[in-house]
Amino acid sequence: MNTERLIYLPLGGAGEIGINAYVYGYGKPNRERLILVDLGVAFPDMDSSPGVNLIFPDVSWLAERSDRLEAIFITHGHEDHVGAVAHHYSELHAPIYARPFTANVARMKMYENGQPDDAVSAVEPWPARVEVGPFSVGFVPITHSIPENSGLVIDTPCGRLVHSGDFKLDSSPVLGGPFDENLWRSLAKPGVQALMCDSTNVFAANEGRSEGSLSAHIERAVLGCKGMFVATTFASNVARVKTLAESGEKAGRKICLMGRAMKRMANASVKMGIMPEFPSTVDIRDIKNHPREELMLIVTGSQGERRAASAQLSKGKYNGISMKPGDTFLFSSKTIPGNERGVLRVINDFSKIGVNVIDDASDDYHVSGHANRPDLARMHDILKPRFIVPIHGEHRHLREHVALANNRGYRGVFSANGMMMDLSGPEAAEAGHIDVGRIYLDGKMKIGAYDGIIRDRLSLARDGHVAVSVVVDSHMDTIYGPWCKTVGLSRDGASGSPLTDVIEDDLGDFIDKTFKRLLAEDGDVEDEIRAIVRKRIMAETGKRPHISVSINQVGE
Repeated sequence: MNTERLIYLPLGGAGEIGINAYVYGYGKPNRERLILVDLGVAFPDMDSSPGVNLIFPDVSWLAERSDRLEAIFITHGHEDHVGAVAHHYSELHAPIYARPFTANVARMKMYENGQPDDAVSAVEPWPARVEVGPFSVGFVPITHSIPENSGLVIDTPCGRLVHSGDFKLDSSPVLGGPFDENLWRSLAKPGVQALMCDSTNVFAANEGRSEGSLSAHIERAVLGCKGMFVATTFASNVARVKTLAESGEKAGRKICLMGRAMKRMANASVKMGIMPEFPSTVDIRDIKNHPREELMLIVTGSQGERRAASAQLSKGKYNGISMKPGDTFLFSSKTIPGNERGVLRVINDFSKIGVNVIDDASDDYHVSGHANRPDLARMHDILKPRFIVPIHGEHRHLREHVALANNRGYRGVFSANGMMMDLSGPEAAEAGHIDVGRIYLDGKMKIGAYDGIIRDRLSLARDGHVAVSVVVDSHMDTIYGPWCKTVGLSRDGASGSPLTDVIEDDLGDFIDKTFKRLLAEDGDVEDEIRAIVRKRIMAETGKRPHISVSINQVGE
């Protein structure tokens, strides 16, 4: 009897968009040898994660089993797939494999975070293989919105798995080769036990459009602009950056790239031969030497990020450049769910200036890098897997993808973050549940979702803070205070008096009558002060602020 099993466990990316992290394992139960596919990030927002830099998947389950982790495989260079590699490397200590362009991205991240960049190995595409433990893994080229994107073939003693990663079936991409259906059909010949398949666009009913279909629309938009033309897209979508730059060049414009990520991605693509030809650009320091109507800027910040070039331009100057009435700003990108407020803020700020904004409402200037519903069905039919396990999507995407598979005669398997599935036999079965959460990069520190820090910040933003200080001498006589300071609360309360004055008056009565006795009896003075402040604040403002109390003793 075969006691080994093949398991699949998503730690991120299944039930959400972003922070992709998928574990595969083979061996005896609870002793499986493991590999990890992708290790990405999500980006914070002020509504749910104020002050946070990045959001990572919680890999504590995997870190506890790092002695069984054979390797990490990265499908492509988008942040939601590679962004956490350097941040979690010290916990996992596993070799990292990727195709050359992605490996270059990963090495830069490792170097910037003080991790050994030689832990990242560049590998050739299929039919080349990486042999690790019981796994044989190959990178199979497939089109997406970034160079050298790959799906993975993962051969195991229980059969072949195919991890699609992010993909679209593009017959005329701007960079790289078109989707090779014959190659992907050949992967199905030994039989495919399970296909882990991108679910992002499962609700999009029409076939996806090619990246190559955009250039004519963008060129017309540039030609129709009388002032300066500025466009934003994802820096990693170097094919789009190339299309934008070539459209600007055809319209007689000088091209300038703005934003560190934009320059870095374009330079890396040229250096590695992925983008052998790119229009000549002017340095940002020299653009004042050219008339505004002859300029086209390609900038970062397509998702409304506050520090990126787009947002900075919408607020005034950026690197000495200002937008003016009659200029045009193009979003050559889709707004990721959750980023709508930031993008609308940028659009409205440009509108106040008088800039003509072309947003993502039209399909003329952007195509998705993900397969739409008909293309997902086509991929199912190409590979004919025993199981279809949706990945890369919110719960609604995963459920809909399972239904799509089942309705077409396949066996869809729902598995959200933390659900371990046994894929060894003729039927998929749940094999356990892992508590998974999120880890926040907060400045230089990594904090857990349950540490309370983010909850406290949200509470402070909602209700404010009151600090109370009292200084006493060795005889328990008050020599200073009570002193009160409020943050995030109105200056005056409902009584019409300054809030700090009424609080200090209430505390003064307490100190005169009860304070010294409670101190002598080791009573809970701080809790009494908090109760008095809380009652007064509620009466004056209706708020329940955080309250800090400091009682300091001086003298002998």
